Amino acid sequence: MNAPPRRRIAPRRVTLDRSLEELPLFRLADSPDDAPVVYTTDRGGRWRVLPTPGDRLPGTFDQDVYVELMRRYQEAGSPPDGAIAFTLHAFLHSMGRRVDGRTYEQLRAALFRLERTVLESTGAYHRADAGTPFDGQFTLLSAVSIERRRAADRNQLALFDTATGPEPGEARAVVSPPLRANIAAHHVVTLSLGRYLALESPVARRLYRLLELARAEGRLVWRVSLDRLKEMLPLAQRYPSHLQRVLQPAHELLIASGILRSAAVHQDRRRWHVDYVLGSRLPADEIPQTDGARS
Repeated sequence: MNAPPRRRIAPRRVTLDRSLEELPLFRLADSPDDAPVVYTTDRGGRWRVLPTPGDRLPGTFDQDVYVELMRRYQEAGSPPDGAIAFTLHAFLHSMGRRVDGRTYEQLRAALFRLERTVLESTGAYHRADAGTPFDGQFTLLSAVSIERRRAADRNQLALFDTATGPEPGEARAVVSPPLRANIAAHHVVTLSLGRYLALESPVARRLYRLLELARAEGRLVWRVSLDRLKEMLPLAQRYPSHLQRVLQPAHELLIASGILRSAAVHQDRRRWHVDYVLGSRLPADEIPQTDGARS
């Protein structure tokens, strides 16, 4: 007897704020380091990512939460107030994450971290609606609330074998006005969700975001100094040999996925550069539909 075909969905894309994609935000190692991220743009702007006291900076898990939040904001029709509602259970399913007590706590912490981590721009973040660089502070989410599930819904949790942790709750998050304004002004970068989720390395996922930024700027070849790339990702490694060891597995994943045609690290006199040749934009990224992942 032939097995029934898996349900599939059309290729999905995620629209992200182009100005934010240019700037470092998520540490690519979930360390307890609470030192601010400080970055100077090519135009002389200054950018800082300031953790809330007692918490760390956003990390690898938070990067994936950000992409999923923006997917849900887009699929909700970009609501004018920026508010999106979801269950933590369905959110984790959409991310392709195991659903248990540990990941529920990770998601709760990530949502509140994205609400409280301060992003400070002095001429670094571009406001497309105003047409000028932005001076000031904002957060990625302007509000987050998480409530316990209703009693009638809690009775259904026994149907999910993986829901072994505390009650997952229902969440409401509000995307901050600067991000909403840039998306409304079509100052955006677009990712293939299938390609993003297929990249198993956080470094590869961040590189993919930067490569699509280069594509949005009309580039098919992107040359960047190794020092600059380290700051944009950002990475903590100091020496070129150490940076190359971190980048090589990510490059291999990106080439295998078709996002890159090639990636070459080379030295020009005393400076190291990376030359990226972008691959095709149109992916074959249909992925299986997961039951319950749309709530």
